[in-house]
Amino acid sequence: MKKWQKVETQVPDTDFVMQVVAAGKKLCLIRDENRLFAVQNTCPHAGGILSGGWCKHGQIVCPIHRYTYNLQNGRGAAGQGDAIRTYAVEQRVDGIYVELAESWFKSLFS
Repeated sequence: MKKWQKVETQVPDTDFVMQVVAAGKKLCLIRDENRLFAVQNTCPHAGGILSGGWCKHGQIVCPIHRYTYNLQNGRGAAGQGDAIRTYAVEQRVDGIYVELAESWFKSLFS
């Protein structure tokens, strides 16, 4: 089951790449060309922190080895053979929300 979780951080109105926390999970939140994206914050290649990277042509660039991932679908560039997890994100009147899967164990008690 998925649930919308509020990001507990103020974000700029201009393009940015930053680490945020939603429901205790660290994510990389990105505004690129006035569109919001949320992806996992760890690069699958070598564990680099993606929120320390930058965006280029609709891709997040890992700061460690410059691996790139598509912001819309998470796919790595041709030849990389990897991908990152992407999350639905919405900007609402009261803040930014990311859709996260709720753990099956936690759902038993809510």
